[in-house]
Amino acid sequence: MKKLLLIILSISFQLAIGQVTTSPSIPIVTEGFTVVFDATGTPLDGHSGTIYAHTGATVNGEEWENVIGDWGNNSSQPSLTNTSGNLYELQITPDVFSYYAINTSDTVTKLWFVFRSADGGTQTSDLSIDVFEAGLNVTVTNPLDGAVFELNQSTTISAESSVDADLELFVDNVSQQTALNTKNIEVPFTFTTKGNHEIKVVASKDGETTEHIVSAYVKSTTVNEPIPAGLSNGYNDNGDGTISFVLLAPNKTDVFLLGDFNDWELNDTYQLKKDGDYFWTTITGLDPELEYTYQYYIDFEIKIADPYALKVLDPNNDQYIPDSTYPNLIDYPTGKTTGIVSTFKMNDEEYVWQHPTFAKPDQDNLVIYEMLIRDFTDSDTFNEAKTHLDYLESLGVNAIELMPVNEFEGNDSWGYNPSYYMALDKAYGTKNDFKGFVDACHARGIAVLTDVVFNHSYSQSPLLQMYWDGSKPSADSPFYNQNHNLVDNTSAHWGYDFNHESDYTVDFFKDVLDFWMEEYNIDGFRFDFTKGFSNTLYYGENNWASAYDAERIENLKNYADHVWANDPGNEAYVIFEHLSDNDEEAELANYGIMLWGNMNHSFNQNTMGFANDSDVSWLSYKNRGWNEPNVVGYMESHDEERLMVKNLTYGKSNDYYDVTVLNTALKRQEAATAIFYAVPGPKMIWQFGELGYDKSINCESDITDGSCRLDRKPDAWTLGYDQDNNRTHLFDVTAKMIELKHLYPSTFNTDDFSLDVSGLVKRINLNDNAGDLDAVVIANFDIVSKSVNPNFPSTGIWYRVFNGSKINVDNPTEAITLAPGEYRIYTTSKLNDLEFSLAHDNFNIQATGETCLNKSNGEISISAKEAYIYTATINGQNYDFTSDFLIPNLASGSYEVCITLLEEPDYEQCFNITVDEAEEIAGKILSSKSSKGGQTAKVQVTQGTAPYTININGKEVMTTFETSIELNVKNGDKISVSTALACEGILEKHFSISNGVVAFPNPTNGLTRIATSTDLKEVTVIVTNMQQQVLINKVYSIVNGFITLNLSDKPSGFYIATILLETPVTTKLIKQ
Repeated sequence: MKKLLLIILSISFQLAIGQVTTSPSIPIVTEGFTVVFDATGTPLDGHSGTIYAHTGATVNGEEWENVIGDWGNNSSQPSLTNTSGNLYELQITPDVFSYYAINTSDTVTKLWFVFRSADGGTQTSDLSIDVFEAGLNVTVTNPLDGAVFELNQSTTISAESSVDADLELFVDNVSQQTALNTKNIEVPFTFTTKGNHEIKVVASKDGETTEHIVSAYVKSTTVNEPIPAGLSNGYNDNGDGTISFVLLAPNKTDVFLLGDFNDWELNDTYQLKKDGDYFWTTITGLDPELEYTYQYYIDFEIKIADPYALKVLDPNNDQYIPDSTYPNLIDYPTGKTTGIVSTFKMNDEEYVWQHPTFAKPDQDNLVIYEMLIRDFTDSDTFNEAKTHLDYLESLGVNAIELMPVNEFEGNDSWGYNPSYYMALDKAYGTKNDFKGFVDACHARGIAVLTDVVFNHSYSQSPLLQMYWDGSKPSADSPFYNQNHNLVDNTSAHWGYDFNHESDYTVDFFKDVLDFWMEEYNIDGFRFDFTKGFSNTLYYGENNWASAYDAERIENLKNYADHVWANDPGNEAYVIFEHLSDNDEEAELANYGIMLWGNMNHSFNQNTMGFANDSDVSWLSYKNRGWNEPNVVGYMESHDEERLMVKNLTYGKSNDYYDVTVLNTALKRQEAATAIFYAVPGPKMIWQFGELGYDKSINCESDITDGSCRLDRKPDAWTLGYDQDNNRTHLFDVTAKMIELKHLYPSTFNTDDFSLDVSGLVKRINLNDNAGDLDAVVIANFDIVSKSVNPNFPSTGIWYRVFNGSKINVDNPTEAITLAPGEYRIYTTSKLNDLEFSLAHDNFNIQATGETCLNKSNGEISISAKEAYIYTATINGQNYDFTSDFLIPNLASGSYEVCITLLEEPDYEQCFNITVDEAEEIAGKILSSKSSKGGQTAKVQVTQGTAPYTININGKEVMTTFETSIELNVKNGDKISVSTALACEGILEKHFSISNGVVAFPNPTNGLTRIATSTDLKEVTVIVTNMQQQVLINKVYSIVNGFITLNLSDKPSGFYIATILLETPVTTKLIKQ
């Protein structure tokens, strides 16, 4: 079916019965007909509601074309009419082309159906019927294709044609009956030989002939024979070119092997022998370089893939797996079978382990990183996850707990809908990709645990499909309970409930555990919902099965013992998601089992600033009354809302402190981290919690809407969180706390500790049980400053972790004041420091100068990229701000601005800033001749505050922002220019305009004075003779409007004097 369907509580395996027929028996594409659905033996057996059809056609050879409506849309998809009991009808009218909106020029050969309930929760597998062109057609109406008979069983073979024709029936090519010019033929027949038989009908009319063939199989009695020594469940490579298969199938009679090796046909050679509850066979003649697909065919009714398969193919979902994730994935045997198929390859590529042995980290010192491959990576792959292992190593985690990676239904899932327990889900990559990931983890000292879901499975599980009773597991199922033991708690009715009182179930899951430890070198397991591991009936007030259950405890200890026995002395980890009453958890913990400790709500109350439910003492195994530190505490998990989401949405605030500000919320996460890791015992982080991940577990648009709970969430790499300075500071704090646990386990995993963590102000005292490194951890989760009694166990010097400062403690109980969100860790020895830092460009500081001389109205503006509670100190005055601030009323001069943080009292950053003096207007006013012979003035302003006001002879002529302006002027005009600020002064010039300059005396015996109207103080004068030789080129002062030249040393004659004014002017001089 060309649709990705992940339907909860749906059974879609193939039963070998005729569920869909038509009336008439030969449906013609150009005519109307009735489709008859018999729900007997299907998941819709006995269904009481309306049944809908998801239906399409095979058009020009392509299946599932022209599908009507959308899956689950009851208004667009057709409903069936219940005629009686399990019988339903669907009218195809007026013809196939019209009903499915198919072009009449196309060829239609089949119609496809998935019949479903109104909510889509219950459905059949893909079902089909053949349809025919008008004309001569014929079909065998009995037996159905694939029918099975007992030896010497009699039946009636019948056939029908679409028009009157000459008909003949054959069995194994031997004619059994003929009939002339009729639509129907039948003959009684007894099957006297075992094996496959071919039944054929031939129709002839007017020289045209057509035929239809079906197959039937006559049973052979299953041979009883002991299983050869050394064979195990599932696929066995015997090493001699032969392959053996073993299937555990209590209460079953006949089992066949179907696959590529026998063209998916029933064959006595591939009938399995029986040994008690087991069926087995050995086959030969296989190509060791080929990958084969296969199924078991049980009691001629049920086809399943191997429950012990290491790889399976899914006809619906594999098409969505990119080749980059799983290269060269073998094709599904389309047209040969239906449902999930298993595969094997004799000469499969072996992975060469670089680290075949691995010493597991101490259990009480574990820091586990819970990971969903799908949302931890952009490509959903083990290979990409491997590229981030250096990041996790730098964080300091020593274990990764993977959410389920065994085959689950669909490709896009958390994985808690398991189907095949030993097959790796191909949506994440190949088996060697996964081994490479585990190997790379071990190279970094990181253990790998997998999440296993043994409480339940869903419809694709072959263990369920083997024993099914219409709508639930059958009463004789060796693996499942027929009904959930949490009787009236439908919220806990996930899938179908395994029977952990059954040895068959227990043995199967022990095989699963062994497989993952031996095949993939897995270091331990997190068992999902272990409260479901008994058959005790729970209802009413105890319908979450939390009360003490001795039967369940024994079942769970049995699994733990099995895991630990796999590698004595280097035992694999056993972690339960149990969450039961404490008396049962205490017994399991004291047995050596680790248990999830959900502290999400309590820690979130602290980080948001709410006192109620802020007690986090349950994080301590001692507060639980346990003998062993086996609480795997966590603030977040895959199942809980992210702390930052609620911090930013619901956090408390006051006038100067706001938890909903991102950086404030992140800082409070640091405080939570300090308290969290200071409590001795193993810990767990949900992926990206170390970066303050703040995308809701629920819908982005409404964090209270759980309909998006299982949806994909963006990874931190794509969001850039690993490059955000404030988020990486939380990472650094987390890494430091983890480092303290690992470097100083006798302190941070001590059994000599005390907690005062019931309120928003918290204290933890850790006394080194093997040395002299004591520690005190304090934190304030209120939104106002608070004092805390540190209760130092000794006087003397104590060092602060993170900044290296020290205090001399005289009074161990003297209160320490903590700012809101502040935390401190003191130790009796100086440890490596982790200093708080901000990005080098976090602050942007700019100065605005005085507007006028001596006005003292300059300003300094400060903006910060990261929002904290800052204090800026200038001239001894403190100014508090969070992101932007302006310091006014400053005189010109140099200033030192120092910035501190309320949450980081030891942080300070200083800047030198200059407030400039006020400017005075500057520029010049030049004169020149216009193109029309008149005079112009050019005003050029080089300094001063716009806009500029220009007056001529006291009258305003314009206001402009331009710094260069030309004006028409006349002799005697006075031009003045002022700025927007009166205190900047005035630029002015008086024009006394003449057509040239005047020299006198002229002629002269030596000295001559040249009169000019310029305002310049000095000017360049060039004197040349009549041959244009330069005799003088000199700057002369202009005194009272005159330039004085001395020509006494020049010979008599005519000279030209050029005065380089704004517009150069010349005059003729005569020397006597």
